[in-house]
Amino acid sequence: MGRLDPPKDKDLEAVAEMVAGVKALGLETCVTLGMLEARQAQRLADAGLDYYNHNIDTSPDYYRDIITTRTFEERLETLGHVRDAGINVCCGGIVGMGETRADRVGMILALATLPEHPRSVPINRLVAVKGTPLGDTPEMEGLEFVRTIAVARIAMPGSVVRLSAGRETMSDELQTLCFLAGANSIFYGEQLLTTPTHRRVATPRCSRSSGWSRYRRGTLDPPLRERVSCLHRDWMNARTSLLSLFRSASRTYIMCPEP
Repeated sequence: MGRLDPPKDKDLEAVAEMVAGVKALGLETCVTLGMLEARQAQRLADAGLDYYNHNIDTSPDYYRDIITTRTFEERLETLGHVRDAGINVCCGGIVGMGETRADRVGMILALATLPEHPRSVPINRLVAVKGTPLGDTPEMEGLEFVRTIAVARIAMPGSVVRLSAGRETMSDELQTLCFLAGANSIFYGEQLLTTPTHRRVATPRCSRSSGWSRYRRGTLDPPLRERVSCLHRDWMNARTSLLSLFRSASRTYIMCPEP
């Protein structure tokens, strides 16, 4: 899970050139290269890198049961170098690796108590690959994954919570529940590093059924931006009313149970 050693300088220079080339096209850039030294993070920042992905993978307590090539503290050190260089941090983890619910809470707590919340929080559901140490791990129950998304959204309200690895085995209905629970971004395409992601034809259908649409950042005209703001206010008011109704209904049920 990630490189053991920082990349070699000659390899980093090649990446920096690619970052500059992609930026010249007007696109955002994100790379994941494993551990980084401070000067390497600064070199990527100078090249114009927008995001650096470096996941903590799991809770501090469960970490040593999953990863032995580097310590949890070393990961935090790399995140510090990225943050100090002015690069946006992309940091999340993997669930469904045999951890407990307490471990999932611990992972989100570790993310939420970083000096700054990560701008991007990818939540990966384990893709169990046969022949690997976790190849026979039972698949995580869908609603438990949704709960994890919801807790991440509550703990880091300003972060982009991304559905990442594992979407290949998620139904459109499960992904829609994740969107409703707080996910607001997905990794889209046929391949995510070494494992496949969701089918190309399914993702647009799922996003339309969830009320999503694709747009380029910064291109909302003022009337549409105001409409979005009004819809958001309406949703927040409705949410408050629903929560009050739920609490009232819960009290009624507790006080007057069915015979």
